[in-house]
Amino acid sequence: MGEFFKAELKDRFLKYALSRRDYFEIKVLYDEFLHPNYSLDFVEKLIKDIRDHDSDLLDVMSGNGVEVFILASTPKTQVFLNEGGFMDMHVKEEEKWDVFLNQLSGDRKLSKDEKLLLEKNSQTFKREKTLLIFLVSAVVISFLFTLFSVLKGVLMEPEYVQKDEFIREIQQLRSKYIQENQRLELELSQTRLELDSLKN
Repeated sequence: MGEFFKAELKDRFLKYALSRRDYFEIKVLYDEFLHPNYSLDFVEKLIKDIRDHDSDLLDVMSGNGVEVFILASTPKTQVFLNEGGFMDMHVKEEEKWDVFLNQLSGDRKLSKDEKLLLEKNSQTFKREKTLLIFLVSAVVISFLFTLFSVLKGVLMEPEYVQKDEFIREIQQLRSKYIQENQRLELELSQTRLELDSLKN
């Protein structure tokens, strides 16, 4: 059973004791909260944990051959629960461990210089991304214009063209398209070189 569940049970035992005006046996807690999944010994262990933490949280009387025979709440019980009880203690302890483990793992806050450097690099990457998008858009637009002019020449103009002349025009358009692509690829590679030099 986890510590969280144990802390919750201890708080429930204390709340139950507060709801009672008289003394009651431990078996009542067992019947109320843990029967039949756990043993009476487990209830006794939890009561012992409560008393080890603070013996004034419960008023305990021994008898019938056992150390804790009957018990009841005390004025301190309500104060303890108002302050958060065992659940609050457990949560705070877990938070302390989380902070400690985070410190061990090397997670730390960035210094002012590191934050400035990170911000500067993110601005450089934004510029690079914008430039790259612009170049890719230019290539796509160039391709679309070329395609449009070819389709316009073929589909929209009704005049007939000789087969040889049509093939020659297609070849001219293809060579123009290849030249334009080579020019844009050259510009793109030059831009990449410039961006690489900015990074360094």
